[in-house]
Amino acid sequence: MTTGVLRNPDFLRFLSSHVANELGANISRVALPLVAVLALHAGPLEVGVLSALQTAAFLAIGLPAGVWVDRLRRRRVMVTSDLVRCLLLASIPVSDALGLLSVGMLYVVALLAGTAQVFNDVADQTYLPELVSRDRLSDGNSKLEFVRSSGSLAGPSLGGALVQLIGASRTMLATALAALGSLVFLSAIKTPDQAPVAEERPRMRQGIAEGLGFVWRDRLLRAIVVTTAATNLSLSGVISLSVLFLADVVRLPPGLIGVMLMSGAVGGLLGGLTGSRLFSRYGTARVTWLAIAVTSPFGLLLPMTQADWRVAFFAIASIALSWGAIIYNVGQLTYRQTVTPERMLGRVNATVRFIVWGTMPLGALLGGIVAQHIGVREALWVFMGARLLSFLPLMFSPLPRLRDFSQIQAKS
Repeated sequence: MTTGVLRNPDFLRFLSSHVANELGANISRVALPLVAVLALHAGPLEVGVLSALQTAAFLAIGLPAGVWVDRLRRRRVMVTSDLVRCLLLASIPVSDALGLLSVGMLYVVALLAGTAQVFNDVADQTYLPELVSRDRLSDGNSKLEFVRSSGSLAGPSLGGALVQLIGASRTMLATALAALGSLVFLSAIKTPDQAPVAEERPRMRQGIAEGLGFVWRDRLLRAIVVTTAATNLSLSGVISLSVLFLADVVRLPPGLIGVMLMSGAVGGLLGGLTGSRLFSRYGTARVTWLAIAVTSPFGLLLPMTQADWRVAFFAIASIALSWGAIIYNVGQLTYRQTVTPERMLGRVNATVRFIVWGTMPLGALLGGIVAQHIGVREALWVFMGARLLSFLPLMFSPLPRLRDFSQIQAKS
């Protein structure tokens, strides 16, 4: 028997589009670099550039994308994005079959597909309040986070199996079909796709300024952004060193390294499964800050990992941190959707993502620099210590005094 948002047929269609998109995106993360390596014999630098181009668009157009999304129908933006990505990804196996594939072409596809994904992501977070009532936002976000975690767990392994079975370039056809499936599910939604009010469509510079200003003026939202940015900075440093740490320092075999790296997805699944119940029982605001505060100390287990029974420390830390991150992300996104006026939700979502994602490449770079100077295990202690302190801005915000975000009225 379905409960909550799962009783809403349009939310189920929206959720199904997420299943297709997340599965395709995670298959692509494995298959696209392998196309470069296996089909084109690309070197480490070329693969690194390809990886960077997949996310470069967010930093380049993240803020303007929020303004554009607020000018347009949100579902139409997502459908268009899916169509563009479907055509771009399908061009890879077609070009390979015709002998036209090149590393330069992969660069172009990665950049353009990443650009389309920016619009999809901003519109996606902005669209949910059109489908469900505000008191169901945390439930809806929990279900969507469960799908994202499931995709990160199943996608890479499925991608690896498909590459081995049918080849890397042909596997990209599966990612194109996934984008097409998402498009079909979105197009089947019956709820009218709301058009923005003409007089509320902002100019570019004004729109960006309004998004930044809204985030800065809201004391709780400002604390959430600082906490999330600091958390992403710390974890990016850890992630950039994880494979090196497990392989060269702990000296685990490749198979066990894969298991360790997948353990975080287990925590994400648990977070998606337990989030709705915890929010309902204990309150959305209370659970949001407790989730990150209670799980942060587990990160100190990770640098203690050794090639004996203590190998479990890495898995325990990854599961706990991922569980806390999923619960926290659901809560902070629910707050953002609750307090932000619908007319500028796209700008606010884009502003937040621009800031908190912008710290990730910096964290990865710092991870390498710090490890080079003091050692890999020692660097993990530094970054996990920083991760432990990252939630402190929330303690000086109104959040610990709230039970539910519904106590705060949406601003006009």
